[in-house]
Amino acid sequence: MGDIDNRGGRLTAPVARAEQVHRYFRTPDGTLEVLKGIELTVDSGRMVAIVGASGVGKSTLLHVLGGLDPPTKGRVFWGGISPYELDDETRARNRNRMVGFVFQFHHLLPEFTALENVALPLIIGGLDMKVALDRARTVLDEVGLAQRGSHRPGEMSGGEQQRAAVARALVTEAPLVIADEPSGNLDRRTAEQLHELLCYAVREKGRALVVATHNPDLASRADSVLAMRDGLIQAVAMERWEPGWTGRGADFS
Repeated sequence: MGDIDNRGGRLTAPVARAEQVHRYFRTPDGTLEVLKGIELTVDSGRMVAIVGASGVGKSTLLHVLGGLDPPTKGRVFWGGISPYELDDETRARNRNRMVGFVFQFHHLLPEFTALENVALPLIIGGLDMKVALDRARTVLDEVGLAQRGSHRPGEMSGGEQQRAAVARALVTEAPLVIADEPSGNLDRRTAEQLHELLCYAVREKGRALVVATHNPDLASRADSVLAMRDGLIQAVAMERWEPGWTGRGADFS
């Protein structure tokens, strides 16, 4: 199996798929089963929100889906390729092309400017430095940071840092964007601006977005909301999703 051709950010097959994914962890008290047979399909131009109480495995699911952590059992697919059947180098190369990540904490490199941080995935992917910086400059403009490209993360606000992190996730035109509590560290107004950016990536850029969130506003924007509990996920009817909805007695706040 070789590299994935993401065809300019869109795939004809589902962008990502999890089939009977289990993830176990060894602890001093025995085996902890965090994921218990997850089934999930994500298509281009669709946003899937994963909600649930802290500690139910949302981040673990995102890490498995994004190629960061192999499942104990089951299979993950990007397009028609299973990344965990690739060698480490090939999987990393495909992950760079296929998946953009946005985390709760931006993880920008403090010694680099915003422009350099955004260009980094392209440079790692082998793109010419000038071309990578030009592309990063364009994406920074798209997220409203055209004037902040020469600033380092420590010279930017929290909201600006997260915008730069979104730009970094979009710059490779990866078909799949994975976001783990992307607005969890932001005030309400800044969070709303970030939500608009993520929706822009889905609606205008055709990305597939899987986002774990406690924020009801962000969840309400999704095409589907999946509640996670006891290592499994269940669909939530959109008309039932509202702040404070607990889902058969479980606390997803």
